[in-house]
Amino acid sequence: MNENKYAVLSVSCPSIRGVTADIVSYLAANGCNIRDSAQFDDETTNRYFMRITFRSDEGRTLEDIQRGFTPLVQKYQMDSHFFEEHSKLKVVLMVSRFGHCLNDILFRWKIGALPIDIVAVISNHTDFQALVEGNGIPYHHIPVTKENKPEAEAAQMQIVRDSEAELIVLARYMQILSDEMCQQMSGRIINIHHSFLPSFKGGNPYHQAFRRGVKLIGATSHYVTADLDEGPIIEQDIVRITHAQSAADYVSLGRDVENLVLARAIHAHVHGRVFINGDKTIVFPPSPDSYKTTSGG
Repeated sequence: MNENKYAVLSVSCPSIRGVTADIVSYLAANGCNIRDSAQFDDETTNRYFMRITFRSDEGRTLEDIQRGFTPLVQKYQMDSHFFEEHSKLKVVLMVSRFGHCLNDILFRWKIGALPIDIVAVISNHTDFQALVEGNGIPYHHIPVTKENKPEAEAAQMQIVRDSEAELIVLARYMQILSDEMCQQMSGRIINIHHSFLPSFKGGNPYHQAFRRGVKLIGATSHYVTADLDEGPIIEQDIVRITHAQSAADYVSLGRDVENLVLARAIHAHVHGRVFINGDKTIVFPPSPDSYKTTSGG
């Protein structure tokens, strides 16, 4: 492990006294210097969550540190994950005919604001094929109908497996995923919903909001589950509107919020800051330098 590079340890386990002390003591005993740490003990679910950024001051490899951590994993029944802080996560994007989120993600990827490797884009339309292939990314057009949906999803999942993607991002992909696909990729599919959930579910939420005369509209990014628009929420934001604005204004303003909310959710996930906690999530704040951009793509 390079002494100038940082690694991340994320931990989720039953809430047991002594777990924090044991983790910190282990890292210190193995020549690691902790840069930042966040932890949360949820008394309602009796679960403990921790995220630590650290570096090795003695040249230990990350594999060695992870291997030696095994007794603590067993002792506390942990779900744990070690990874290099700026390692790139392999991501498949899925999109239909609204391209604002896709375009925003491509820009953030290109400037290095999101540490991801976009290995493929899948769409049930061809609208953005030129845009995607112009960025050197494989584009897969897989039409979806009621009759061919199982075959279409099988083809999509084959692309995910072949590309070794670790995350699927639904960048306004307007097809409902099957229960089977949701279960196969549980905790690894992020969606952007053009509404401030749990209100205004389903289609045309901005028009629903317009008819109700709301003063705030927003967007929600969440993990996808078999229950439509009910997955654990990762990120949300809002924009204030007035009675003088039209439904079209709502849509335009809403798209800006969608871009931001989805980018934040992806950023949190790839940095290991999100923990699923039942029907909710624990989301720790960003580490220092985690928003640093690099030339990329």
